[in-house]
Amino acid sequence: MIPSAEFGRTGRQVSRLGFGTWAIGGSWGPSDDPTSLTALERALDLGVTFIDTADVYGHGHSETLVARVRRPDLLVATKAGRRLPTQTVEGYSREHLVSWIDRSRRLLGMQTLDLLQLHCPPIALYRTDRVFRLLDELVRDGRIRHYGVSVERIDEALLALEYPGVQSIQIIFNLFRQRPADELFAAARERRVAIIARVPLASGLLAGRITPETRFPADDHRTFNRSGEAFDVGETFSGVPMGAATRTVAALRRLVPAGATLAQFALRWILMYEAVTVAIPGCRTPAQAAENFAAAALPAFDTATMDACRDIYDQHIRAHVHHRW
Repeated sequence: MIPSAEFGRTGRQVSRLGFGTWAIGGSWGPSDDPTSLTALERALDLGVTFIDTADVYGHGHSETLVARVRRPDLLVATKAGRRLPTQTVEGYSREHLVSWIDRSRRLLGMQTLDLLQLHCPPIALYRTDRVFRLLDELVRDGRIRHYGVSVERIDEALLALEYPGVQSIQIIFNLFRQRPADELFAAARERRVAIIARVPLASGLLAGRITPETRFPADDHRTFNRSGEAFDVGETFSGVPMGAATRTVAALRRLVPAGATLAQFALRWILMYEAVTVAIPGCRTPAQAAENFAAAALPAFDTATMDACRDIYDQHIRAHVHHRW
């Protein structure tokens, strides 16, 4: 049974493990729609009540897949903003927001979007209230029920917390990216803002099956964005060099309890942080869904295990990422 948590101030409860749909939408190599749909259905049968998607995942393809499995108790979160050819604050106009939202409403088959997230906009957007006033208007119009932000960096998240309408912050948080626990979580809990932990398995590195010799298809971001050529490098392997990641995975394996996988260990570690409302691993197959969501059944970690995870991070990872995001 996946535990649930209150999602911000929305009055909704969601499963603390959700389904991230980037991998079934695009930019992760070839995908198969029947398999993707089966994975989605498997996740929902296992108790998942939160799905995260975006209008640019496969140019809307992931939204069309989610529309085919929607259930009454499911909270669907989508994102908008990355369809701009160039990221500017001016691009987040009412005309563009309405266009993006109405397209997602159509693809998802929803009269009102449950949660609309700004998709990693420029930091200058948080220094003026214009866009947030527009979002408040769109809530009143009935196009969206709630809104939040997806961010790359801690400073962006802290600025977003100043806006009373923001219900959620989505940020990378995993065993390779631990800074949010130090500098964001307490402030988010104080304001009752939900935290969505994305990239929880570091693009598959924390599943333990990727090595320096692993090669990916040309249309997989783990090939074309290894150095941040297409978007923020932190979205690919959490921005961690492969050598450091390999050493970290080897050290973490020694902490994994008998009968569990490294992926399950990594997800259960995230759930140890009460400020995290929901973590959203991607699942491309029913088997991946079954493995990932079984993480909720692992016993809570003791203090020694949590301390060891932090020591491993400090030794192998901190210098590469802690100051950057």
